[in-house]
Amino acid sequence: MAVVGSAARRAAALLICGAAVVGLATASAPTRPTPAAPAAEAPPPAAAPSVDHARGPDPTAEMLRRPRGPFAVDQREVPAAEAEGFGDGTLHLPTDVDGAVGAVAISPGYGAQESAIAWMGPRLASFGFAVITLDTESLDDEPGARGRQLLAALDHLLAAEDLPVRIDADRQAVIGHSMGGGGAMRAAAERGRIDAVVPVAPWHPRRGWSEVEAATLVIGAEQDRVAPVDEHALPILAGLTRARAAAYLELRGADHLDPLDPDPTIAAHTVAWLKRHLDHDARYAPFVAPAEDDAAVSAWRRR
Repeated sequence: MAVVGSAARRAAALLICGAAVVGLATASAPTRPTPAAPAAEAPPPAAAPSVDHARGPDPTAEMLRRPRGPFAVDQREVPAAEAEGFGDGTLHLPTDVDGAVGAVAISPGYGAQESAIAWMGPRLASFGFAVITLDTESLDDEPGARGRQLLAALDHLLAAEDLPVRIDADRQAVIGHSMGGGGAMRAAAERGRIDAVVPVAPWHPRRGWSEVEAATLVIGAEQDRVAPVDEHALPILAGLTRARAAAYLELRGADHLDPLDPDPTIAAHTVAWLKRHLDHDARYAPFVAPAEDDAAVSAWRRR
């Protein structure tokens, strides 16, 4: 896979900025959250699944920040000829897990290829998730199209045969960066079976997300000038009126394109969120919120 260099990052920024200029106008946003000590995680609602799909060793903060988790990973290409409803992609599959695992699809943002978010695939898979990272059909696909392609990629992953791991179709999650994050929100709004969503530096002008019941972790970048958190990430959080769980994590000093590089803070909290809300693994509850003295986090809020 191609490495995302500084020139590619600048080009992507210009493309995304152009999309923002010609896109839908954004409304005013709520007040920014201030840093706060993480509160103890609230117990899940009565309707939440009670099955615990715990896999692997007991987690530690140090383990969650490692480049790889406890499971080996097999990678398989999905060529365009086999990718129905999305461009192409890569399967990242844990190979030594007992029992079925949850399914995760990840979309890049406007103007970006799969390589922009490829680092997330093996990292999440090594913690016991079956992951598909994808190329969209067009670089300029907007969030609605990216949402549909995330769902198509999930369906491809769930239908795949001869895999080294069993996949549980009842445990689905979507992740995306920028317009891919907006696409992840659209996918969760369309498919109620989705359990967890992680939009990273998301771009979407929509203000109401009452259809989304999935547990949603919104990750914002403090210095984002392409999708300012006041105009995108925070309104998404405010619109999650029916989500089973919702939280906002802000990356201190980060800009819109920083999540394209491997980031231990994004990885650690995404893994903890998926473990808690896709696997219902209570061992990860203490790691969902950042430590009070975490210098990489500028704000945290649980709705």
